[in-house]
Amino acid sequence: MIHLANTVTKTGAESLGQVLVCGSHGGLYPGYLAAKARVKAVILNDAGGGKDAAGIGSLAYLQKRGIAAATVGHMTCRIGDAADMAARGRITHVNAIAAALGVTVGDACSAAAEKLDAAPVPPQADPGTVSEARSIHSEGARRIVLIDSASLVKPEDKDQIVVTGSHGGLLGGNDFLALQVDAFAGVFHDAGIGIDEAGATRLPALDRRGISGLTVDGATARIGDARSVLQDGVISRVNDTARALGAAAGERLIDRLMVWAVG
Repeated sequence: MIHLANTVTKTGAESLGQVLVCGSHGGLYPGYLAAKARVKAVILNDAGGGKDAAGIGSLAYLQKRGIAAATVGHMTCRIGDAADMAARGRITHVNAIAAALGVTVGDACSAAAEKLDAAPVPPQADPGTVSEARSIHSEGARRIVLIDSASLVKPEDKDQIVVTGSHGGLLGGNDFLALQVDAFAGVFHDAGIGIDEAGATRLPALDRRGISGLTVDGATARIGDARSVLQDGVISRVNDTARALGAAAGERLIDRLMVWAVG
């Protein structure tokens, strides 16, 4: 059976033993969550590969755990949108287990998922100790909060600067899911921007809530790694709210956020 999910952070028992076609990026942590859910195979978005090929980091991890995995190209379908993946996605990378099941680069996502449905359900095993980080980079008039996934945001992050390792694609057209707290600013990885500008679609949603929104260039920082986004990232897109406060594409993210943190 094939199960569609816009994000791996919301998958549960319904994914057990399924082929998961998921809009999340193909980094290490989504792979860990897929393994934890005991899927028999998973297809994720390659997020343009990006710095250190972090956008496909899950494939080797899943290979070691006996799970078939592949990614679709960020220029073939919208990140964060499993239905669009199934409709338009094309495979860009596969691990050896998926290759042995006949999945090849260039396959349609839907056809690849059908091939992966022949995979056996892996035996229950410890998925390892992969975990996401949450930390405070600086205290000031506004805290800079680092979270490797937007799912780690907390109510106390209201009015603070939240730097995530997540992609900048809006999930399900829901403005609240752009960032589940009314922060001063939210920062995301642009996942190579991709087709339909999908990697920056959280930004107008944040504008509508009066929140400054920025993405960093996927080639400059590792997706899924908020500390890399902050320290290495170069701003690629800003929304109107952020622009009115001086932010601009081409700035080093850390330079801009330190100005805002001082207030």
